[in-house]
Amino acid sequence: MEVKTSLLDNMIGVGDMVLLEPLSEESFIENLRNRFDHNEIYTYIGSVVISMNPYRSLPIYTPDKVEEYRNRNFYELSPHIYALADEAYRSLRDQDKDQCILITGESGAGKTEASKLVMSYVAAVCGKGQEVNKVKEQLLQSNPVLEAFGNAKTVRNDNSSRFGKYMDIEFDFKGDPLGGVISNYLLEKSRVVKQPRGERNFHVFYQLLSGASDDTLKKLKLERDFSKYNYLSLDSAAVNGLDDAANFRTVRIVGFMEDEVQSVLELVAAVLKLGNIEFKPESRCNGSDESRIKDKNDLKEMCELLGIEQTVLERAFSYRTVEAKMEKVSTTLNVAQAYYARDALAKNLYSRLFSWLVTRINESIKVTKTRHKVMGVLDIYGFEIFEDNSFEQFIINYCNEKLQQIFIELTLREEQEEYVREVHLTFSIEHFDTMIGNLFFYVQHQNGILAMLDEECLRPGTVTDETFLDKLNTICAEHQHFESRLSKNSKFLTDHSLPHNCFRIQHYAGKVLYRVEGFVDKNNDLLYRDLSQAMYKATHSLIKQLFPEGNPAKVNLKRPPTAGFQFKASVGTLMRNLQTKNPNYIRCIKPNDKKASHIFTESLVGHQARYLGLMENVRVRRAGYAFRQAYEPCLERYKMLCKRTWPHWRGPAREGVEVLMADLQVPTEEFSYGRSKIFIRNPRTLFFLEERRRQCLQDLATLIQKIYRGWKCRSQFLLLKKSQIVVAAWYRRYAQKKKYQQIKSATTVVQSYTRGWQIIFCYVCVQCKKYRSQFTEEKKAVYEEKLEASKIFKDKKALYPSSVNQPFKGDYLEITKNPKYQKLNSAVDEKVLLADVVNKINRANGKGTARIFLLTKKSVVLADQKTGQVKASVPLPDLASVSVSTQSDGFFALRLKEGSASATKGDFLLSSEHLIEIITKLHRTGATAADQEQLNIDISDEFLVQFKQDKVCVKFIQGAPKNGNSVSCKRKNNRLLEVSVPTTA
Repeated sequence: MEVKTSLLDNMIGVGDMVLLEPLSEESFIENLRNRFDHNEIYTYIGSVVISMNPYRSLPIYTPDKVEEYRNRNFYELSPHIYALADEAYRSLRDQDKDQCILITGESGAGKTEASKLVMSYVAAVCGKGQEVNKVKEQLLQSNPVLEAFGNAKTVRNDNSSRFGKYMDIEFDFKGDPLGGVISNYLLEKSRVVKQPRGERNFHVFYQLLSGASDDTLKKLKLERDFSKYNYLSLDSAAVNGLDDAANFRTVRIVGFMEDEVQSVLELVAAVLKLGNIEFKPESRCNGSDESRIKDKNDLKEMCELLGIEQTVLERAFSYRTVEAKMEKVSTTLNVAQAYYARDALAKNLYSRLFSWLVTRINESIKVTKTRHKVMGVLDIYGFEIFEDNSFEQFIINYCNEKLQQIFIELTLREEQEEYVREVHLTFSIEHFDTMIGNLFFYVQHQNGILAMLDEECLRPGTVTDETFLDKLNTICAEHQHFESRLSKNSKFLTDHSLPHNCFRIQHYAGKVLYRVEGFVDKNNDLLYRDLSQAMYKATHSLIKQLFPEGNPAKVNLKRPPTAGFQFKASVGTLMRNLQTKNPNYIRCIKPNDKKASHIFTESLVGHQARYLGLMENVRVRRAGYAFRQAYEPCLERYKMLCKRTWPHWRGPAREGVEVLMADLQVPTEEFSYGRSKIFIRNPRTLFFLEERRRQCLQDLATLIQKIYRGWKCRSQFLLLKKSQIVVAAWYRRYAQKKKYQQIKSATTVVQSYTRGWQIIFCYVCVQCKKYRSQFTEEKKAVYEEKLEASKIFKDKKALYPSSVNQPFKGDYLEITKNPKYQKLNSAVDEKVLLADVVNKINRANGKGTARIFLLTKKSVVLADQKTGQVKASVPLPDLASVSVSTQSDGFFALRLKEGSASATKGDFLLSSEHLIEIITKLHRTGATAADQEQLNIDISDEFLVQFKQDKVCVKFIQGAPKNGNSVSCKRKNNRLLEVSVPTTA
């Protein structure tokens, strides 16, 4: 059998550790060193990729490199992360298997960069097109945004991910991306308020101050000087290789509107301002201390950014309200508690903004079509061992324990069990079996550390970090992975490397010393309800979304779940998700602790190789087989290579595979038959099968294309030849006949239409003239008023249709003839255009009082109905506008101009059965007067009325009034009159 020579044979060192001879830890590390020194940073262990962080840019990620690895077998070229990405992508596209790429390693090992390389490769090799390119751009643009808000400089990594990210990218049946979903885990929000020595806060703060324009900073009330802000660490503000100003200008928040971007920046600025708020003690008469803000300028600017009343937030920093059932107790905060409340608000504000960002990005990249196939990429914090390890490192390391457990189960243990089950081979693999017990030590229901921490946080009474440590010392003293100076275990009593306020745990990666300080507070993650409610009152567009629990109408007295409980649940969901997909592993290793290129520290690399279980992985691969596949898919994939199995094999699948391998003359020592799978020992055998299959598929495709094209062309030619003759003859006859008929009919139609139009026009003109000659001057005036009413109210006021057939009488009281109104008639020295009885609405109770309403050419007069005494006279120039509703009521408000003599007692709210006529005459009277402006008519179901010094809102609603079908008016409060209008059919 001839097999094409693989490039794996011509490499520096050994490209696949399975081929390493002799196999030992020393030769393993030496091979990594040899390849690292020659810029070969990738090495295989079977299908697992080892990635060494070079701490510099290498020219191995060019578009030419992408094309080189595209659609190539995994072992055909030199080891590269592109080979794994291509293998995962082709398995998803061609075999319809969901994939996940698990990237693990210590902090600073290059996991984030590896995830970006995988995504960029998949984006480069999948399909093209406007929609596909848009999706790819959105997926790739999400990375810089999340890095700006979620990454920070640490002592081990200048761009360390301080949150966990898992992205599911969904593809259609062609392998084109449709969108994705991002999940984030445990943002290290404590970094917002405090950073260890030599580390920075999140990148976005420095990028904003360095890269934003002067105008933007002025709007955000910020200065460029980092030293002005307490939350920014100054000893590491500048980082070599990081250009904060350039990064800020290049970050584009995918799918966000400009106002949303501005809102995000305002919240970032508010966090910086929040850190500058300082407190001082102030003694109270009862002897207790109360906190007071020293300088309120930063508080004022923060409140202006968020749209919060300064007094509300100032009180929230000074008092805390505790609610229990129907009882509320308010207590003062001392200075320490005030600082705790400030920092808690800053952490929650930033972390909720980050979660909102992830949610908004998901909205822009979410899949709108039916789900098909998924590729998950996991970039989560690596195992962390710092000088000062706290609650964050504890749960980060717990997550890494879970990932290591999945690696063991899905690679080492699963492989061993499969060999025993299929081909009756057994291997002895020694690994960190204690890790499973260690996980149980973490999360078991009663005696696990996380369970005890939650129990301590929920326990009534005084709860401190010391009481939690005492609980650990009592319950976990005899556990083999737990060490404490104060435990009952006597062998640690004199261990001076173990401080009294610390405990130590044996992880799979080594022992980690945890300082218990802050465990209880960080697990509680407590934010005072007063602060949540203060945030909810903000007018800022985002704040209410970020603090929904601050809604006073939805107060929940139930204690929120702890941070540890939430993270444990999230990790559990993540692990279940990963176990449903085919895993692909990238094991990242950092060559040194100095973040320097060309330095290889053997002890550090050896330690990482040991706890990652790489040697055990090599031993399993060397003792076993490089490739295995079930008989059915194997036969289905390669059956075209043998005439006896192509196109259909009628017998059992295993017999078909046996016939296929015999026909291809593959040596028997290169494979073994299992119970349900065939196992291939050497990758070269797999290359041989794939190469033959590719050649065969090309031959089949060529044959099918040739036959199909010949048949299609001949069929189409014969059909066209026959049809063309018939169609041409009929078409020529039809076209000429139709053209003649069109010309003939068109001439007749045009002539008749022209003559008819002339006659109709003459007739209409004569009829219109006759109709107009019948009108008297009085009737013309009536129609003009009706036309004016139509312009004002048609399709705007529900009462208008009922007034169309009602004549406008004007003087409904016959004021000039009725002796009852003689006194009133003498008081009005002008011609009365309209006289009617209206109801003047009392602003105190909403009830009406009957008044005579007179309209003259110069004024509006209101008089007592019984006595005829003038109650008010308003010159028409003093009227600013008239407000009415859209309903079928008769309410209207005469709005007076501010500062006018008539406006001393406020506006008039009236009700009349002849509202349409009154408003129409008012409007016409104002329009005909030469010395005054056009009167405005405002039609709205809600308007303001000035009653003396108060402005009252008049609101019209549809309902069922108490008095049958009549309109009712009721005073709701000092600022609201509610008019209930019957619902019209």
